[in-house]
Amino acid sequence: MVSVPAWFTMDTRLGSISVHLDTPQCFSAEMYAADLHVPGASEELKLNIGQETLRGLMASWMTRRRQRSSITSTAANGDAESGIGEHHPDRRPSSDDSHDDSNSHQPLVLPAFEFSTSSPPSIITEGSQGGPWRKKASELDGSEDEKDLPWWVMECVLHNRLPPRENAKCSFFLQPCEGTSLQILTQGKLSAPRILRMHKVVNYVLEKLVIDKPLEDSVSETTSTTGRQGSQQAVGNGYVPFRPGSRVWQQPVKPVVEIVCNDQVLPLEMSLATVRAYIWKKPEDLCLQYRTVPNR
Repeated sequence: MVSVPAWFTMDTRLGSISVHLDTPQCFSAEMYAADLHVPGASEELKLNIGQETLRGLMASWMTRRRQRSSITSTAANGDAESGIGEHHPDRRPSSDDSHDDSNSHQPLVLPAFEFSTSSPPSIITEGSQGGPWRKKASELDGSEDEKDLPWWVMECVLHNRLPPRENAKCSFFLQPCEGTSLQILTQGKLSAPRILRMHKVVNYVLEKLVIDKPLEDSVSETTSTTGRQGSQQAVGNGYVPFRPGSRVWQQPVKPVVEIVCNDQVLPLEMSLATVRAYIWKKPEDLCLQYRTVPNR
């Protein structure tokens, strides 16, 4: 059970399956790279599914565009060395002059799409000139520009820039369950990416506990904060660093915390968006509670 925003639509009005990507809706879905099993990806790396789809679709076009840019630059340098051509100091570069943006050299996080050579998909869109434009994905030669492709597609695949999006984060309250002795150093409403998992919220609770921690626990935890620093930045409104304390834990190990919503214990891999959609089910800000795991 996972809540993912609707980021594309589909129909068969043309006699075959058509996938529609519209801005900014197509950029509303994100996932952690680790959940997609991307080799070597950090736990905090987020991928925009719409952006990765466009980059996979346009990967061959980007390669051919760079090749054309390289040939054009080589020819221009040759003309300059030979004195061929006129110098126009007031001439401003066009989008074609600067289309080989450095961001276009970023490697694809996910592999590019491989299309059938006999029946590759067609791209149907409108450029700045208006009117429909259609071309098979395998026939893109790198010469296509903003006159053919929408500006937001160019910004996405060439310059790694996405339009502003709504509801990218989820606001919530984090409170102790009734009867629990745990208290944490936080007040007011919190905000985090919609895809944040409950295990990050558990880490946040452990990091913000008012109870002092023994020296050995503090040292070991501060030296292994790889997966936690991102959650501190993502969840907390103000990070309070670990400080060695003098009080010794009553338990032999640190408390085991679970997160509860509407009297349901939440799985550690469930996201804020999923909790809000399927567990909370209210228009008000999400309310989460925390407690120690009861003795079994």
